[in-house]
Amino acid sequence: MQPQRLGFAEFPSPIDTLMLVFAGEALVHLDFAGNDERMRTALARRHGDWRPEPSPLPEAIAAPIEAYFAGETRALADISYVTGGTPFQRTVWRALTAIAPGTTTSYAAIAAAVGKGVSACRAVGAAVGANPVSLVVPCHRVVGSDGRLTGYAGGLDRKRWLLHHEDAATAD
Repeated sequence: MQPQRLGFAEFPSPIDTLMLVFAGEALVHLDFAGNDERMRTALARRHGDWRPEPSPLPEAIAAPIEAYFAGETRALADISYVTGGTPFQRTVWRALTAIAPGTTTSYAAIAAAVGKGVSACRAVGAAVGANPVSLVVPCHRVVGSDGRLTGYAGGLDRKRWLLHHEDAATAD
């Protein structure tokens, strides 16, 4: 069986190089440089034997990312993406897309929003952490119940930068 071919491009951003994997004009993975192993593992789990092919980044992905970093914080909503994931993960990821730029919410609030209650905070945290298209599905907007910055696969410095970029107020 032939390996699945996916396009791969790097995109320079103010906070580090973004690594983008796409199928046609749909984004399937977005990560920061230095998270190569996390990216390979996530893509292997979702796509089996896959081979990244350096390709020009489709304008339908590049233009909204450029606009986001230029200050148009709602531009990422224009990117088509395919996440895979379990039904619960997809429910959590849909809830993340409802968090407006410049605002934050907590894991507990997400758990309540998806009808699972506070006892599901850890499951929500795991789903948020498994988000394959960070930035586009804005997991950086989720903070602890006390407003402090908590885990982010891209690192807390990047999370802080992104929230500042979006003018979000945090207690960190």
